[in-house]
Amino acid sequence: MFRTNTCGELNKEFIGKEVTLSGWCDTVRDHGNLTFIDLRDRYGITQVVLDHKKSEEIAKIGKDVRKEFVIKVSGTVKQRPEGTVKKDLATGEIELDVANVDVISVAEPLPVDLTDRTNTSEELLLKYRYLQLRKSELQKILMLRHKTIKVVRDFCDEEGFIEIETPILAKSTPEGARDYLVPSRVNKGRFYALPQSPQLFKQLTMVSGFDKYVQIARCFRDEDLRADRQPEFTQIDMEMSFVEQSDIFVVNEKLVKRVWKEIKGIDLQVPFPIMTYEEAMETYGIDKPDTRFELKLIDATELGKGEFNAFNEVITNGGIIRALNVKGQAEMSRKEIAKLEDFVKIYKAKWLANMKFVDGKFEGSIAKFFSEEQLNKLKEICQAEDGDLLLIVADVKKNVVYDSLGNLRNKLGKMFDLIDTSKWNFLWVTDFPMFEWSEEFQRIQAMHHPFTSPKKSDLGILEDAPLKVKSDAYDLVLNGYELGGGSIRIHDPLLQKRIFNVLKISDEVAKEKFGFFLEAFKYGAPPHGGLGFGLDRVIMLLAGTDNIRDVIAFPKNKAAESPMEESPSNVSQKQLDELALMLNLPEEEKQ
Repeated sequence: MFRTNTCGELNKEFIGKEVTLSGWCDTVRDHGNLTFIDLRDRYGITQVVLDHKKSEEIAKIGKDVRKEFVIKVSGTVKQRPEGTVKKDLATGEIELDVANVDVISVAEPLPVDLTDRTNTSEELLLKYRYLQLRKSELQKILMLRHKTIKVVRDFCDEEGFIEIETPILAKSTPEGARDYLVPSRVNKGRFYALPQSPQLFKQLTMVSGFDKYVQIARCFRDEDLRADRQPEFTQIDMEMSFVEQSDIFVVNEKLVKRVWKEIKGIDLQVPFPIMTYEEAMETYGIDKPDTRFELKLIDATELGKGEFNAFNEVITNGGIIRALNVKGQAEMSRKEIAKLEDFVKIYKAKWLANMKFVDGKFEGSIAKFFSEEQLNKLKEICQAEDGDLLLIVADVKKNVVYDSLGNLRNKLGKMFDLIDTSKWNFLWVTDFPMFEWSEEFQRIQAMHHPFTSPKKSDLGILEDAPLKVKSDAYDLVLNGYELGGGSIRIHDPLLQKRIFNVLKISDEVAKEKFGFFLEAFKYGAPPHGGLGFGLDRVIMLLAGTDNIRDVIAFPKNKAAESPMEESPSNVSQKQLDELALMLNLPEEEKQ
């Protein structure tokens, strides 16, 4: 028997009992004839004491044992001596007086520091991820992930959802990001694609009559990574038939409320607030606003009516001017403001204008271009007080103004400690545009996907003014993060054809890409809609970390590589020949 108990289980109620423990040596302290070991497993730590006088074997192991050795110990649970109790440790009142000890496995010195006493690079930690996962912080996060998934499954089962697995190897369909392609050996020259989401398949389950589908689904997207993204990720994927948007909101609010109650012990208030996409952009500059602080965008169109040509041209050409009033920060130096200007340039803003309100008037290089009447109006609009700093962006492209100020707002919230981190501010963002203009491809494309239903009230302008059409799409936002998104789907083949026509998708292309899917809708499709939660992001927020790699057992780095097993890797010529593939790499990339 390797253990009768775990290393986090023993307390004063076990005093006097004979037990056996197994685990890793977290710390080893040699005190001459006594060796103290903090023995660790995923349940906790127990102090064990090796008295060298008891036997030669104990003495030898006591001298030879090192950190991270795996050992088995048997002995008697005893009260810790007075003054040595550790109140912050579940087992801190007891220790194990060892009678027998066996070394199960020896360990070489670790190539990474698990104590955080030295600054080990993330790349090296990912290379030895199996060692990093020994840290209790990461083990707790993965256990939290397990419990969250269980809560989700239990809830969905109670609500009548059926868990249905959908294919991993499927047809490549255009859904936004690039597909990961898998060549077929049996069907040479042809490819599967890994799913970006189970979108088409989960809709087909609705056609099949399963009115409530759920899946903890693996998804894959070949896209440039950000801090909260991974090339492979997990969704809590749901779809429901005979529902409207409000029905989907109610079920998912109940789910989120259950998760936060069972995982965090927090009672959330439902229903969650609802905000339209247009309101979110106008107020916060971003479609996933962090509503825990009040800094909001201000319509500063008034500044386009003065003698400042740069602003005048923006308004004349149909652009917008927006500002942020950063309360009490007029003392920011020119150098500090220059750093903020560099930041907004990331979002394609050409510059960041500023004015300071000091001693009852606006100061700054552009203040002289505006009349007293305009400045008074600006003061009223911005509710400017002494010591305030206005940061202003103007551009003919609205998305540039919104992107730059929306992200600057979030940066300022962290910089000046404006965010109440104790809050869980959930928010539904609704009525997203049906289409958007792609600068890259110079054409209209679906903002979400082409199977999203447009709002019935906008069907009359679908062909004539598609960029004004709103959709029945929605996101659930929490503290500035998109937790999940979904929509009511199109179930009418005639409406689907109209959407394809707007997107310039011909009948031939539609049949080639989505033929099996469109065929299914000829035979009776119910009205349906759904939502997919980003499980990794949910766990990240529940765990209180801002690094999504913390919540995934074996994540990729920022280059979509795994330093641990060195993937992606080269394959043999034989494997390529079996797949009828030939590599056409630039000379500098050949290995």
